[in-house]
Amino acid sequence: MTINDTLLAELVSTDPFAELRAKIDGELLTSGHPGYDRARRTVSLRSNRFPLVIVRAASEGDVVAAVDFAREHELPLAVRSGGHSIAQYSVVDDALVIDLSQMKRVEVDPVTRTARVQAGATSADIAGPANAHGLALTTGDTSSVGIGGLTTGGGVGYLVRRYGLTVDSLLSARVVTADGQVVTACPTEHPDLFWAIRGGGGNFGVVVEFTFWLAPVDHVLGGLLVLPATREVVRAYLDHAIEAPDELTMLADLTLAPPAPFVPPEWVGKPVLMIIAVWCGEPEAGAQALALLRALADPVADLVSWIPYPAIYEFTAHLAEPHGASIRMMFADELSDAALDASIEAVVNSPSDANLVHLRGLGGTFGRVANDATAFAHRDRRYFVALIAVWLDEAADPAPHEAWTLSLWERLRPEGEGVYVNFLEDEGRDRVHEAYPPATYDRLAAVKRRYDPANLFRFNQNVTPAS
Repeated sequence: MTINDTLLAELVSTDPFAELRAKIDGELLTSGHPGYDRARRTVSLRSNRFPLVIVRAASEGDVVAAVDFAREHELPLAVRSGGHSIAQYSVVDDALVIDLSQMKRVEVDPVTRTARVQAGATSADIAGPANAHGLALTTGDTSSVGIGGLTTGGGVGYLVRRYGLTVDSLLSARVVTADGQVVTACPTEHPDLFWAIRGGGGNFGVVVEFTFWLAPVDHVLGGLLVLPATREVVRAYLDHAIEAPDELTMLADLTLAPPAPFVPPEWVGKPVLMIIAVWCGEPEAGAQALALLRALADPVADLVSWIPYPAIYEFTAHLAEPHGASIRMMFADELSDAALDASIEAVVNSPSDANLVHLRGLGGTFGRVANDATAFAHRDRRYFVALIAVWLDEAADPAPHEAWTLSLWERLRPEGEGVYVNFLEDEGRDRVHEAYPPATYDRLAAVKRRYDPANLFRFNQNVTPAS
C-alpha cells in the first residue's frame, strides 16, 4: 500500500499512526476503534490494560513495520500471541502492541513430518491438521495457548516425557529482530539466537514462524482419572509419574471435586487428585501402566479411553475461559510428607473451590537433554509444582486468593528450586534469575546484547543486555 507524500503529511497531522497504517495490511486499532476494547482483553481477568495502539498483524511485513515504528518513535513495545501471559505482558498500558493472533497459518508436510506454523496459531490450530496425518506436536495443556509464547518459553505439555518440550521439536524459526531485520534461526544460521529462543522467552525478537518436526502420534490412551486425595495416594502418584515408561505423561491437580456430571454427588467439595493421563504407545501396554494408577484407590471417576490426540484438550477447555489466577511455581526433586499434608490442608481450607496444587512428573526424554542444550535449563528436575488460586468473577477481590497462594508458597518453597519462565508472574529480578542457571543467564545476556542492545523487547521476563 502506498500514498503520495502530500497526502501522508496531511494524514500525519491528524493521525499520529497514519504512517504506520499506510505500511501494514492488517488492522491498526486505537481507543476510538470499535474493536479496540475487545482486542485489549486477554483470558486473564487481571488484565485491564490500555495500549496506545494495537497492530493486528497480517504478515511478516506488518511485524517489521510495527517494530520499526516503535523503535524509531521510542514507544514501549509488547508482543501478544495467545494472550496467556501469566505476568500480563501480552498487553501493556500506553504501548504499541503487536497482536499476532491473525497470523495462524499451519502447513503440514506428511512426507517430511514437519509443520510450518505461524506464531499466532494455538495448540488447537496445530493439533487438528497434524492429526489428520497421524501426527502431533508436543504443545501446551490448553487448546488456546499461543504457539509463540509457549515455544519461546520452552513448551511443557502432554507428550513431554516421550517427545520432550515443544522446543525439542523445533527445526528453525523466522525472527524479526530489534533493528527490523528478518533472520532465520536454526542450528546452522544464527545458532546463538536459535539456542536463546528455545526457552529465553520473547527477549530477542518477534518470532513470526516456526518449523517443527512432528511426532507419529495419532490416538492416545488418555483422559481424566479422579482419585481420593490422601497423602498416600498423592505420594504413590508422584512415584508412578516419574517411574512409568516414557510413553506415559501425567499431570494432576490436587483440588476439591467440582460439581461436574462425572463426579458422584457425595464427592463434590471433597479433596481429590484429578489426573490427566496421556499414553502415546501401544494401547495394551498403556492399559497396564494405567492399571497401576487405578490400583492406588477406588477411582472417583474414570474418563480414560482411546481417543484422537486433539480430544485431550476437551479436559482443559475451561482454562480457555476468562479467569483470574495467582500463581507460584517451582521445580522439585522430592516433596516431603509435610509438604503433601500442607497442600491437602490448604486445598481443603481455600477461599475458592477451584484452587489447586498442580503436580506433574518430568523425566523421560525431557530429562535426557543436556541442561545447556537449550535456554530452558531444568532438565534434571523430577517434578513440576505449581500453586494456583483461581477465581471466575471479574468483580472478585484478588487479595484472599493471593494470600492463599503466598501462604502455601512459603511452606513449600524450601523444597523446590528454579522456575519455568512461562509460569512466572511479575515477581522481580531475582525470580527471573531463578529461571536460568548463572551460566545460562550470562549466555542469554550476551545474545541479548547482540540482537537487542537497547532492550526494545523488555516487556517479558527480561534478560538485560550484557554490558
